Amino acid sequence: MLYLVATPIGNLGDISARAIEVLRSVDIVAAEDTRHSGNLLRHFGISTRMVSCHAHNEARRTAELTIELKAGRKVALISDAGLPSISDPGHRLLRSCIQENIPYTVIPGPSAVLTALVGSGLDATRFFFGGFLPVKSGGRERELDAARAREETTVLFESPHRILKTLEACTRILPDRPICVARELTKQFEEYRRGVAAELLAHYTAHPAKGEIALVIAGMSAR
Repeated sequence: MLYLVATPIGNLGDISARAIEVLRSVDIVAAEDTRHSGNLLRHFGISTRMVSCHAHNEARRTAELTIELKAGRKVALISDAGLPSISDPGHRLLRSCIQENIPYTVIPGPSAVLTALVGSGLDATRFFFGGFLPVKSGGRERELDAARAREETTVLFESPHRILKTLEACTRILPDRPICVARELTKQFEEYRRGVAAELLAHYTAHPAKGEIALVIAGMSAR
């Protein structure tokens, strides 16, 4: 049995009782970063054996874990934060389970995408999630141009090291569109800063952003 387990995106108190129970009861915890997840497991007194499962070893580890699962062992898959396979490893192992008729279930919980969307105050009726923005400027601008033309709200992930370049691009591509920078979600310095691109660019130029960022862009109807 494979369990895809959601873990906290910041505040450890957000983990569910069911997630803790599963992490204690399985035979193996496959973690994106065993050092990071080791802190989580130790915090809750969980001593289950861990193995790594990240972008660089996912293919090999999927084959190994599939063998373990077919032998009847229970495996919990976790990422560094949130749900596995949402901009994190996990999809490959899930597909292997589907192909091999191995039972699986999802243990729901924290999600940076939904937390940022709801906290932004923008329309959450319909939305598009685009994952991390491309590093190169051409790809980044194409994604932002697509957000400009979209009716629904767009949620994107961005690095604090590139947020200024992204906001600069936003001033050219969607200068009048309401935007929210959601940062450090569920942590001590959580922030939802709203405005148009030029306002946000001025703020983060003067006050450099730290921590993980979700950029929430209003759809066309919100102009």
